[in-house]
Amino acid sequence: MARFRMYPDARQEQQMLRHCADARYVWNLAVEQHAHWYRGRKPAPGFAEQCRQLTEARRDNEWLGAGNADVQQQALKDFARAKAATFTSGFGEPTWRKRFKHEGFRVIGTDRVPAYDTDGKPQLNARTGKQVMSRSVVVQKLSKRWAQVKVPGCGWVRFRLTRPVLPDAKTFRITFRNGRWHIAFAVIPAPADAPGAGEVIGIDRGVRITAALSDGRTLNCPQLTARERAQIRKHQRRAARAPKASERKTAEYAKVARLKAREADRRKDWCEKTTLAESSLGPCNIVINQSKCSKDMRAPATPGSGPRSKASRPSPAARSTWR
Repeated sequence: MARFRMYPDARQEQQMLRHCADARYVWNLAVEQHAHWYRGRKPAPGFAEQCRQLTEARRDNEWLGAGNADVQQQALKDFARAKAATFTSGFGEPTWRKRFKHEGFRVIGTDRVPAYDTDGKPQLNARTGKQVMSRSVVVQKLSKRWAQVKVPGCGWVRFRLTRPVLPDAKTFRITFRNGRWHIAFAVIPAPADAPGAGEVIGIDRGVRITAALSDGRTLNCPQLTARERAQIRKHQRRAARAPKASERKTAEYAKVARLKAREADRRKDWCEKTTLAESSLGPCNIVINQSKCSKDMRAPATPGSGPRSKASRPSPAARSTWR
């Protein structure tokens, strides 16, 4: 999965928010359909039947028909995959999507390119003998740091290119969270070869120290600075004093969300780089992680039934990526 930061203009942002609303509305309709099923009734409609019903609903509903059909159909396909993976994914049944929390949609590529097997041979249609044409996302490179992708209804939308080559994918997903847009291309990365040295290393997870290695090294996850934490407390105080449901309260909470999103980005970036960097674990083939429940690490520090019994442990445990 290749993920990049997007920078749409005002018109493109409004159109993408409309796509998010369409995808969320169609997803919730599918959840409602399957919620009415019980033992003894006919099976709930599948993906093909839901697409047929969506076509009829678009014809009868002007608001729904004004949306993009591909975005709505991809939302149904996402629901079908989530439903099929109910007992294998670990997340259970698909649940409702909420505004401001689940903002995103998936788009399938519009370009047609010849399809090839893993060995380089062209894929042929068994019935006609012609080469199979697969989907591909339309992406253009503008400079060393910038590229653009074609989004339905929005045209070309710029994104920050943080990798040396353009992603070659069939679909991509756009998400909106904490005032920021991101695009993720469905790309399977090439497997990394093991060092081959045959050594073993152990990892001990901690609170003050994020991870301690068996060879004596320690790894610490980056956190917010003291100034940034003071800014969070300042905006939280201002939001608490602002009138209920006012624009000032919303603005202050949005500033807090941006600062916390910055901290989450630092944690995620550190985890990815530390996991993949060869210098972090050295020439080791086997990594043994300590079996420790993250929930217990953040359990209440004061046992009992008093007012402090429900308080979580000091935030270093949460800031050490153990969630």
